[in-house]
Amino acid sequence: MHEESELVTGEAVVLDLRVAKLASRALAMALDVLLQFALLLGTIMVLSIVMPAADESLVLTVLLVFVVLIMVGYPVVFETLSRGRSLGKMAVGLRVVRVDGGPIRFRHALVRGLAGFVVDFWALGLFGAVAVIVSLCSSNGRRVGDFLAGTLVVRERVPAGAAYTAVGMPPGLEGWAAQLDLTRLPDDLALASRQFLARFRELRPEAAQALGWGLAQQMGNALGTPVPPEVPPWAFLAAVLAERRNRDQARAFQAYAAQGRPGYPQPQPGAPWPPAQSGPSAGAHPVGVRPAAQPEPPTPPSGTPVPVENPFTPPS
Repeated sequence: MHEESELVTGEAVVLDLRVAKLASRALAMALDVLLQFALLLGTIMVLSIVMPAADESLVLTVLLVFVVLIMVGYPVVFETLSRGRSLGKMAVGLRVVRVDGGPIRFRHALVRGLAGFVVDFWALGLFGAVAVIVSLCSSNGRRVGDFLAGTLVVRERVPAGAAYTAVGMPPGLEGWAAQLDLTRLPDDLALASRQFLARFRELRPEAAQALGWGLAQQMGNALGTPVPPEVPPWAFLAAVLAERRNRDQARAFQAYAAQGRPGYPQPQPGAPWPPAQSGPSAGAHPVGVRPAAQPEPPTPPSGTPVPVENPFTPPS
């Protein structure tokens, strides 16, 4: 089974997603099936207590209704509420996404659940044989439900030892970024933007421009602010992510200092991190806090375009 796959977004931009292998999907499915059969067993026990003397046909009808509700409703409810993850997928580190890499919705989960019950696994699926055969014949490991819903299963966990690319603040955008309200920034959009910046130089120029502009537009709409004039989309994304990281670090440091450690300076959002120190302890930082050395160019007034001849250097 292929581990990585090239997928094309709606803007005809090629993305690389870590497609889940058949073994990891089978493990997640096995965990989900165990939970579903536990629910069925509990249902049978409850029915035997609640309807001890009921007609046998009525009991079978009620049981069949609960079987369908559990076998279809369980994956649909969990994948809808957790945006693509059942309990088994959470344990293994998998997620269902659309073929364009976006999060699934209720209709995708419902189509996958119905197809899984009828075609892939139970009613006509010969206990998963159809799903396995179709997945082996698909370059992306997709089963029938994935083809009908337009989805696929990817690995969302980063392997141990994978390189982490820190996003730096582009020069001249510190003051502008400090005024942003980042509470409305969705986590999945921030993650997609970070992944884009990490692979910026691996993409074709036209693909990088199209994908970067699309992400910048989405982020601008989420934050309620347009991309500043003369600022490349990647620089806009980097400024937002760097400011978000700095604020998270500031909150973490404030919590650290509040644990009975008086005398620690209280950093402010948008201020250089960590604060400058003097004396013998200059340059030392609390345990677990990583300094982010950033240049300190003059801060332009709010809303002022960043002039100068292309002061931005694309991420490497």
